[in-house]
Amino acid sequence: MDTKELLKKVRKIEIKTRRLSDHIFGGEYHSTFKGRGMTFSEVRQYQFGDDVRAIDWNVTARYNEPFVKVFEEERELTLMLVVDVSGSEAFGTQTQFKREILTEIAATLAFSALQNNDKVGLLLFSDQVELFIPPKKGRSHVLRIIRELLEFKPQSYNTSIGNALEFLSGILKKKAIVFMLSDFIDKGYEKTLRIAAKKHDLTGIRVYDTLETKLPNLGILPIRDSETDSVKWISTFSKKVRNNYEKRYREHVASYEELFSKNGAGHLSCGVEESYVKKLLGYFKARI
Repeated sequence: MDTKELLKKVRKIEIKTRRLSDHIFGGEYHSTFKGRGMTFSEVRQYQFGDDVRAIDWNVTARYNEPFVKVFEEERELTLMLVVDVSGSEAFGTQTQFKREILTEIAATLAFSALQNNDKVGLLLFSDQVELFIPPKKGRSHVLRIIRELLEFKPQSYNTSIGNALEFLSGILKKKAIVFMLSDFIDKGYEKTLRIAAKKHDLTGIRVYDTLETKLPNLGILPIRDSETDSVKWISTFSKKVRNNYEKRYREHVASYEELFSKNGAGHLSCGVEESYVKKLLGYFKARI
């Protein structure tokens, strides 16, 4: 992709996702993710309905009338986007590839954070950490993140969610809002997920393609693994083969949801042909 084409794509993503974050997600994001605590702002005269626990007794005694302390939320937060760039994300049979949807969702979240003056960082992973961009503020920083999401070419096409979470837990010392975007076609990351979810406000966003949910009856087909590049021939004529495929898919989804839920992490799933806008809004509102 040449520079002109890349800048054009970045601009297109910015226009679409920034409009969403400005008009739809900005308030929801602010309400969903709270600051680290409350900091003292000022004192003012007591008004009917004020919490008596907020009375500043020293000032009250000095002026012989009640005054209360006013606190403001410490708003500055850190949003970390952890995005899967393994081979399976380059799959798509509908209108878009999974990676394109991941990019749009990540960009929308990044601009929502930008609107709230929060820092945004990016971690791209396969079976290794491919790229880490430390959290920073500013539009130019968010645009750099979008460019990497669009242009980055991974060194590996395999997946290790565990390695990504382990790196994240080691590199982020303070609590952060973490969105992990992947199809979660992986196993053996239970321990690292538990550690990360205990330390951070973690949410998994699973993006999938309709064809991954069930096999159509199309005869004998070559199926290529996009991560290992191996090819297997299977007969989709067989109802047993199709049923087993659907069963394994349902088990995969149930395992993902159970693992995140039992560790106190949020989760949602979105098909490439579905509206991620509705999915994110529903998730944010359910958390408020």
